Amino acid sequence: MASSPTFPIRYGLFRPLLTVLGAGPRFSGVDVDRDHMRVRMGWSFRAEVARGSIIGATRRSGLVASIGVHGWNGKWLVNGAARGLVTVSIDPPARAYVGGVPVRLRTLIVSVQPPEALIAVLTDGGVDHHRHHD
Repeated sequence: MASSPTFPIRYGLFRPLLTVLGAGPRFSGVDVDRDHMRVRMGWSFRAEVARGSIIGATRRSGLVASIGVHGWNGKWLVNGAARGLVTVSIDPPARAYVGGVPVRLRTLIVSVQPPEALIAVLTDGGVDHHRHHD
């Protein structure tokens, strides 16, 4: 049986601090299978998104000013580094959990390695639900 791709969360300078806080690489990553994308960053964030709800995945250029888990109005940043960011658009919104509290997830910005491989899996992974292109 083929295994599902797993993409590690990309970490930078704050890796030691995030590891001590329980959000380090051992308990973090993005797993993609035929039906779902699962994202976790230790105890601080977890989400399961149906592949059919993923309407886009693109490389995010530029840097972000924060590291960790931050969000507002359905848009969540889950990162261990300021680089290697992928923006995943989700419709209908999925449920995610931040510190165990349920939140709505419409847009996920996540730092992964390698970002291009995650984008390829989410956009070309054999799911025919990506008809929202302009």
